[in-house]
Amino acid sequence: MLENAVNHSTDNLALYVHWPFCLSKCPYCDFNSHVRDSIDQSLWRSALLQELQTEINENPKRRITSVFFGGGTPSLMAPGTVSDILDYAFKYWKVDRNVEVTLEANPTSLETGDLKDFNHAGVNRLSLGIQSLNDGALKFLGRKHTAREALSALDITRKVFSQYSFDLIYCRPEQSLAAWEHELAAALEYVGDHISLYQLTIERGTAFFALWRDGDLQMPCESVSATQFEQTQVIMENAGLPAYEISNHAKPGSESLHNLTYWQYGDYVGIGPGAHGRIQHGNQKIAVKRIANPENWRLQVVAKSHGTQEKTPLTSAEVFEEMILMGLRLRRGIDLATLQNQTRQPLSSLINENALADFISAGLMKKSHDHLKATRSGRQRLNAIMPKLLDRVC
Repeated sequence: MLENAVNHSTDNLALYVHWPFCLSKCPYCDFNSHVRDSIDQSLWRSALLQELQTEINENPKRRITSVFFGGGTPSLMAPGTVSDILDYAFKYWKVDRNVEVTLEANPTSLETGDLKDFNHAGVNRLSLGIQSLNDGALKFLGRKHTAREALSALDITRKVFSQYSFDLIYCRPEQSLAAWEHELAAALEYVGDHISLYQLTIERGTAFFALWRDGDLQMPCESVSATQFEQTQVIMENAGLPAYEISNHAKPGSESLHNLTYWQYGDYVGIGPGAHGRIQHGNQKIAVKRIANPENWRLQVVAKSHGTQEKTPLTSAEVFEEMILMGLRLRRGIDLATLQNQTRQPLSSLINENALADFISAGLMKKSHDHLKATRSGRQRLNAIMPKLLDRVC
């Protein structure tokens, strides 16, 4: 059972801060990340604070429940920039006494050298992009660290942060089940209360996509991926870290509060190039999208105090679709009362009930008086399930 849950109080708010720069572009990454020869930290700090002020003006009297510095590689930010952003947000917004402040980092010496400074700046949770504990796999994934550096970074992290997580990528080409189980067993020696385990996917626009399209990259077949997924669930449950979301595992009560805001459709604002937000104003959910190109974003912030590209009121059908797409990734599924409150319509008027009945009969979905959820088998097949459930609204 998921112990942490988003409180949908009208004043609760999560803040996402996007730092778009990386040392290099990983071949599997489709995030809004960019490589630059040099970065003027003061210019980007000023722009982020300016856009943050605009959000504070537009959404006053909110309570910050979590802050997430993502990217890109936010551990390339100056710790002083992180401190200034937190100080500014916490000065003008109320702050939940259990506020979670996460920063993503890579396990290179350049970045781990600043971990104590990030902690002193106000970061209380670190997310390390380990990705693998195998040197050959790290080279294949385009990572700049070795397995030894990853373990060293984890040792440093455990000394500095009481809350931390790290990522691993599996279902890599030619990776056997035995090899993955061995790697996961090694990782469990370093796990605290949270870990993210992602199956490698090929995303359009990445270097891996071009290789796959041209026949130069062969991915595991569906049955191999399914077997690795199922075995991962068994291993993690036996370790006391069940999946609370498709790719995220935690001890009960240690789930990521920030990511739960997304999955449970709470309010959040995003600042920085390409950041997104979802804000409730009265009875209307508003989608906000920032300009993705970093330089264009910054120029607009200088001119207009924000880098907004689009601000779109969402229809009930669009809200429902987003809640379904996000909420069914969770083990506990979707709270139906929250769903109706957000869409102002009953489930029966939005979902394809025949498809839902078929999925329930097939053991892929479950519905009670207060929750709709996918079973473990269903969560593994969400890409096939979603279009049929949403047939009425797509």
